Amino acid sequence: MSLNVDLKVIKIGLLITLMSLVFGVGMGIVFGANEKVFKNYISKNIELNPTVHDEKSKSKIWRYAQRAHFHAGGIAAYSLALLLIILLSKMKDSYKRLSSTLIGIGSLYPLAWLIIFLMAPHVGRDAAKHNILTESIVYGTVGAFVIGLGILLASLFLNKFNVEEN
Repeated sequence: MSLNVDLKVIKIGLLITLMSLVFGVGMGIVFGANEKVFKNYISKNIELNPTVHDEKSKSKIWRYAQRAHFHAGGIAAYSLALLLIILLSKMKDSYKRLSSTLIGIGSLYPLAWLIIFLMAPHVGRDAAKHNILTESIVYGTVGAFVIGLGILLASLFLNKFNVEEN
């Protein structure tokens, strides 16, 4: 058995996933350096838009920023492991490229939480969650991830999309 470990075949998915990981780490650094920037943003904008908020808004909106951070690190780490499996799999290069890119796109899911965090103080929590932009990101990234994972699972367990062995 020979292993095909050319990183070029997964480079798009790897780049997107690494950017997601850097985003999550970056948010953590900013939280540690100056968490008040986030909390002041929330408070100031809730005061400007009080009709769309309740007593839970400050803590819930702060939680959205934390979710962006947590999801970025967790999903990116999980995606990196999947990309390694893809790289070492018997899949044809075209399917490795497709699967890894889709999984990389899936690692962009935390952007939805960031956008919800940015919008919620202005329009309210429900309006931010159900905005076409945030819902498009959620459905697009989760859909891409599921399809990419499905290709990988079909390769590993159903011998689909694989290089023919002589």
